Amino acid sequence: MTLSPQELAQSIVQAAESKKAYGFTVLDIGRVSIIADYFVICSGRSTIQVQAIAEEIIKQVEEKYGILPRREGLREGRWVLLDYGSVVAHVFLDEERLYYNLERLWGDAPVADVGGWSMQPTVVK
Repeated sequence: MTLSPQELAQSIVQAAESKKAYGFTVLDIGRVSIIADYFVICSGRSTIQVQAIAEEIIKQVEEKYGILPRREGLREGRWVLLDYGSVVAHVFLDEERLYYNLERLWGDAPVADVGGWSMQPTVVK
């Protein structure tokens, strides 16, 4: 079975939703960069929640597909980056998300339609 980047992105969104992540944006980064196909961006309300969201993504993706990401920031829980190659998940605290503003940085990337629903971008000022 071949895992499509879109299916992986959808699984990441579902795992994050199960831990009450919010403010989802999925960017089709593959249209503007070779870094990955998709960026999944979401937020948690505390460092503990950010860590729980990231750990749930890791757990569910490993159980479902048997793959583990390269990861950064899990210990601090302010911005956790989970790199699955074709899909990179970013789980932020709000203040970190506002500061780094990936939606603006990657503003040329279209918002992706993952699993039949369009993930509308969060407005970050």
